[in-house]
Amino acid sequence: MDSKIVFLPLARLNFSMPDATDNFNKSCRLLEGLVDHLQRPQDMLTSPEMLSDYLTTVSSPDLVIYQCTTFIGGDFVTEITRRFNCPVIVWSVREPTIDGSRLKLNSLTGAFSAGNNLYMQGRSYRFIFGSADEPEVAQAFKQTLAALEMTQKLRNLVIGVVGAQPAGFGFGDMDEALLAGKLGVRVARVEAEHLMKKALAYPSEAFADSIAELKERTKGWESLPAENVEKHARLRTAYKEFVNSNGIKALASRCWPDFFTEYGVPVCSVLSFLNDCGVAASCETDMGGAVSMFIGSSLTGGASFFGDPVAIDESCSSIVFWHCGAGAPSLARCQEGAKLGVHPNRKIGPTMEFGLKDGVVTVLRLGKSREGLRLMAMKGKALDEPQKFWGTSLTFQPATGTPQEKVAALVADGWEPHFVVAYGDITEELRLMCGFLNIPFKEY
Repeated sequence: MDSKIVFLPLARLNFSMPDATDNFNKSCRLLEGLVDHLQRPQDMLTSPEMLSDYLTTVSSPDLVIYQCTTFIGGDFVTEITRRFNCPVIVWSVREPTIDGSRLKLNSLTGAFSAGNNLYMQGRSYRFIFGSADEPEVAQAFKQTLAALEMTQKLRNLVIGVVGAQPAGFGFGDMDEALLAGKLGVRVARVEAEHLMKKALAYPSEAFADSIAELKERTKGWESLPAENVEKHARLRTAYKEFVNSNGIKALASRCWPDFFTEYGVPVCSVLSFLNDCGVAASCETDMGGAVSMFIGSSLTGGASFFGDPVAIDESCSSIVFWHCGAGAPSLARCQEGAKLGVHPNRKIGPTMEFGLKDGVVTVLRLGKSREGLRLMAMKGKALDEPQKFWGTSLTFQPATGTPQEKVAALVADGWEPHFVVAYGDITEELRLMCGFLNIPFKEY
């Protein structure tokens, strides 16, 4: 992680310095185990003047960890905010004893003072309570650092856009200036026709690896016409070249009708393999969906699923998310495996055909509101259910409430009809990331 993170352990000498020193040492060990290049003073800073002198050695931090090692007043935090405009973690440690004797640290009151000051200034901050040896504290810092790193990944993200949205799918378009200004995301565009022509021009040796990939990682390719297998491999190679030459880590691709009518093979399976190779790929040229997939995959370390909410399955109190056949092979249920088939409407292959594996998941979407960008999250679990419709499907059971309530709320709030399902509970990381980016966040 390349973030500049500064730890500021702050104290007043008229409190119990042995207890404060013990907390300081434990805190240093925790943070140095989590942050590669933590910047911190050698000792606690016990006056605003000491803090001011130390801050002259700090330049443009991405995050300040402001520990009230004992009680401190608001004059400490204003010394930071007048110099830097970065997020702040306000950390309060526990009182060593509650036994009717001396108040040894009074850290919590110091945290209230800092929180009030930051709130009144309109600054971004998070409060963490507890001592460094508590697992919950370590987890809170891990989530915060993951969210901060996610904002850096977005600043370095290039999203590839292939073609334009199909008619009626304008919700998937994103203003490039908004993406760049709010997230730092850059866009590289290419026409679908260009990639099709490139694919058809390759000599056979150029796409041999793509044929081998399809045969090694899927089942049922033998039932497809050899021409379709070859066209998939050609197109997979063209997409791979476009992605690699532009440093693309997320991709929103046009799919219908062009690839059926002009090329003769769907792009579904190409996008499927991209998702398993570290490139978050959405279909129907959904740029917000592609960025959502990138966020989900980056935070979980695995492929995410892109799908429509197509049905409520009352038999298992779930929402079925589905798409034509672009689920990543790694997400297939073990009982089914990554099977190949044909598109449910066009009857042309290859497409992916399976139900997705079970596990704890988070549904998310980076979408648009009338004011700009927004992000939603909903945690729950993917059930071990077979394929519900031709294509790829995931059966999602919300952690709270009924699927009917969730669907009604999402429609009422005007969310786009494409969602991303990431394997793992990343709700808190998403909440924190939105705080860092100043993007509205809503959990369902």
